[in-house]
Amino acid sequence: MPPMPPTVPAPETLHTAVAPCPLGDVRVAVSPAGLRAVSLGTTEDAWRADLCRRFPRAALADGQRTHRAWADAVAALIEAPGRDFALPLDIRGTAFQQRVWAVLRTIPPGQTLGYGEVARRLGAPRATRAVAQACGANPLAVVIPCHRVIASDGRLTGYRWGLEHKRALLQREGVPPPA
Repeated sequence: MPPMPPTVPAPETLHTAVAPCPLGDVRVAVSPAGLRAVSLGTTEDAWRADLCRRFPRAALADGQRTHRAWADAVAALIEAPGRDFALPLDIRGTAFQQRVWAVLRTIPPGQTLGYGEVARRLGAPRATRAVAQACGANPLAVVIPCHRVIASDGRLTGYRWGLEHKRALLQREGVPPPA
């Protein structure tokens, strides 16, 4: 009997949707397992290009009403940062990224942590740069609140969706602007 050819996993479909929010549009991509990506301040073309780059085996489809509700839920989280967010998440990343993102999800609205403090909470106090890289790789704007991570001196530093969005999100949460 001839050997079976290796199987290649079937591509998945990511359903995309957009909703208005206080900071412009929020865009989401939903996989069968849950919320896969959230973006702020991107155009439709840039968003689709980014999804194709990050998920090259995924087919993109315009979301239905259900998927629009997911985008609305993220927009509501921006409007009221302390609200519960109970939608399932399809968070994929390295083991270290997963650990960083778990710590970020414990930072309450209105509070911030420095990159070094996040590293210390992980038990890896010298991993400050790796924490910053994990924040930059965060696929779920606002849902994984990497905007709550700042420099040790209180400055706002890089944010994948732009420093103006980071500043606005923190101001909405009552965090005073840096001096």
